Amino acid sequence: MKVVIRIGGSVIASPPDPALINKYADLMKELKKQGHELVVVVGGGQPARDFIDIAREMGLSEQDQDNLAISVSRLFAQLLAKRLGTLGAEKVPTSIRQVVQLLNEEKIVVMGGLRPGMTTDAVAAMVAERIDADLLVKATDQDGIYTKDPDKYPDAQKINRLSFHDLWGLFEEDKHKAGIHQILDPEAVRILQRSKTRTLVVNGFRPENVLSAVKGERIGTLIE
Repeated sequence: MKVVIRIGGSVIASPPDPALINKYADLMKELKKQGHELVVVVGGGQPARDFIDIAREMGLSEQDQDNLAISVSRLFAQLLAKRLGTLGAEKVPTSIRQVVQLLNEEKIVVMGGLRPGMTTDAVAAMVAERIDADLLVKATDQDGIYTKDPDKYPDAQKINRLSFHDLWGLFEEDKHKAGIHQILDPEAVRILQRSKTRTLVVNGFRPENVLSAVKGERIGTLIE
């Protein structure tokens, strides 16, 4: 099975969590051993947003802010890729073409952002569409998708299943901006709507949830 795994920066990078990164590396090795083709997209989390804030205060452009965040996400991707040893690709790809090439070499591909104006959510969705992935799993800081932000609203309710169309009513932001942080960014949803990629949103602080998602178990929020 072709699987794209999107690991949120809120999970492994806010603050940086070496032990959790190691657990994800072990999980990737296990999935590879089971015969799955894997592309892992890693976010930069709070460190990336810190650099965005610094750049903004310095008067740098939105594009420059995005480029700094991309660089941070690629650093975390390097950490995970190095931990995979020979099973991982030697370099962090900077284009979809490179992703396809490395996947054809039967490596676990780990990457961060690609270009300004696009979050790692959108990158994961683009990759899933390009390789015709069977599943996209987003490992985030929530147990799934809620009717509203559970960190702000105690009465928020978890949604077990919904369509991509239903997501639009849950957004706080409907267009990209540097540092955007919500359950799925708008451009990612547009791509997923087009590609019809089956998507699961799970709690990423427990890496075993990703394994459960790949196994087809009922967990998190299913979007299809």
